[in-house]
Amino acid sequence: MSVDDEERLNSGAVVKKVNREGVTGRGIIVEVVEDWREDDDYEDGVYDDGAGELLCFLMDLQAAAMGSFGGGPEFDPKLYVDLPLTTSLEETEAAFGSLPRCPTSGSVEKDTLKAFLKVYFSEAGSDLIPYTPVDHLDNPPDFLPGVRNADARDWGLKVHSLWPSLTRLVSPAVEREPDQHTLLPLKYPFLVPGERFREVYYWDSYWVIRGLLASKMTETAAGMVDNFLSIVQAYGFFPNGTRTYYENRSQPPFLSRMVRAIFSETGDLGLVARALPILKVEYEFWTTDSHAVSIRDGQGRVHRLSRYIAHWDQPRPECSTIDKSIAGGFSKFKQQQIYRDIATAAESGWDFSSRWMEDSEQLSSLKTSSIVPVDLNAFLLQMELDIAFLAKTLNETQDAKRFTRAADARRRAFEAILWNENRCQWLDYWLPSQKSVQGGKYLYMWDSSRSNRNTYASNFVPLWCGVLPPGDAKIDQVVEALSGSGLVMPGGIATSLVETGQQWDFPNAWAPLQHMIIEGLVLSASPKAKAMAESITRSWLRSNYVAYQRVGHMVEKYDARYCGEVGGGGEYITQTGFGWTNGVVLTLLNDYGWPEDVPLDCDCESLQL
Repeated sequence: MSVDDEERLNSGAVVKKVNREGVTGRGIIVEVVEDWREDDDYEDGVYDDGAGELLCFLMDLQAAAMGSFGGGPEFDPKLYVDLPLTTSLEETEAAFGSLPRCPTSGSVEKDTLKAFLKVYFSEAGSDLIPYTPVDHLDNPPDFLPGVRNADARDWGLKVHSLWPSLTRLVSPAVEREPDQHTLLPLKYPFLVPGERFREVYYWDSYWVIRGLLASKMTETAAGMVDNFLSIVQAYGFFPNGTRTYYENRSQPPFLSRMVRAIFSETGDLGLVARALPILKVEYEFWTTDSHAVSIRDGQGRVHRLSRYIAHWDQPRPECSTIDKSIAGGFSKFKQQQIYRDIATAAESGWDFSSRWMEDSEQLSSLKTSSIVPVDLNAFLLQMELDIAFLAKTLNETQDAKRFTRAADARRRAFEAILWNENRCQWLDYWLPSQKSVQGGKYLYMWDSSRSNRNTYASNFVPLWCGVLPPGDAKIDQVVEALSGSGLVMPGGIATSLVETGQQWDFPNAWAPLQHMIIEGLVLSASPKAKAMAESITRSWLRSNYVAYQRVGHMVEKYDARYCGEVGGGGEYITQTGFGWTNGVVLTLLNDYGWPEDVPLDCDCESLQL
């Protein structure tokens, strides 16, 4: 991508998804169609929102449904882009177009739309087939060997028993009739998070796979990884999830972690050989073109880091009614910027959070694509180390050296750009508006005032990713910073200290953040860090257990202020199931056990901090 093309992309130029041609017939091509200035109009025939004919129709249906049924908290716009058609798109569009409408508002009468939906659509999720994994046993041998407490073991078995209820196969109709489904076809069985999340999600699946391995379900876990490799081979990256409307962005990259987890369990060199070239392709996606950022530090050294940036500047199809309400009233140029940063926040996995916002009260102030995130670059360092390890396993010496050098360079960038000596933690870096051109690429200048000074759980994720080697003197400083941060609470580690009503902010606590920080503390080899890891593990498991006993479900997020309280906030109600929560519980119980004489329950009336 040229400098001019990059500038158009970064400044809100129109992004067009040309088609879905590729290895599987579903790959996407992204190109810049036309640059334009604020308040300009599009020329006829130029604009293309890139969603494809089926998605464009389903977004129209979504808008009609909101007009008919109302846009209250029970209205889920995602439902309407997940509905499988029962007949051709042409016939369905014609029938929709002939529905009688209110002459003043243009809305469709509620019962009329319900009747239309019943005839022309199947239930959301009906193009997925429930499946019982062949390797799921009620009580697998050597399950949770370190769990000595009877209540903890009983609960672990109940969580383990949830896997079949979340396992699916894609119906053959999806591949046979692609214009009637937004699902992507997958060959092997997989697990979904639960409820409204009826498809595979990228970073969720790492913790699902870790949980499956704790449940001795290696075949199912390996099949999921093979699905992922096939998707990346077709697309060059793994989309946010396995729907066509997620093709415009990815999610935090964890495929190398998945491959390494399976290899550690099976020793399957065939998997490593299949995976290595595909992982290198995904690595290029995250470290070149618009994802790549070059920053010159105070000593004149240039460092390359990465950022999240969605290839999209329109409303997300799954939430187009919500996104349009956020961007309403702004110029077309500003709307494109807002839409891009909304989609980019979704690529980050933290959708939404004050972490990405200039004004924590306004989602329209998102600047996600202008931020160099601590956690993304930690994940990429981890990917570099994983690829080097896997290459060495195959005696691919040149690749091993190349990715070891890349990891060393990223560690230096962490030290120069992201590490804050005064706070003893790593801070996201907000890119300055001023930049120069060097070698055909944009070069940003380091400015210490551009570091995000707020405290987020992500500030401590690099402990998990190999930024500091075991025994490094900084580790205990980071532990002290975490201990004094205010994030560690009775119900786990809070996502932030800012209460905005967004789900990736205070007081919510999320399973993946707990696991990354806990395991990072353990891997550091510091006695102080290990003691903190044990304390957080106990708090998190107790909170999950008490909530399960109280509400009868595992849920996607919890309230860090209390033991056993469910979290909330965000653009949908809290979901049950729940894939990565189950995976983290089983992983923690498997790796760290639970003593026989330590109670698992806790006081649900814990004082708010």
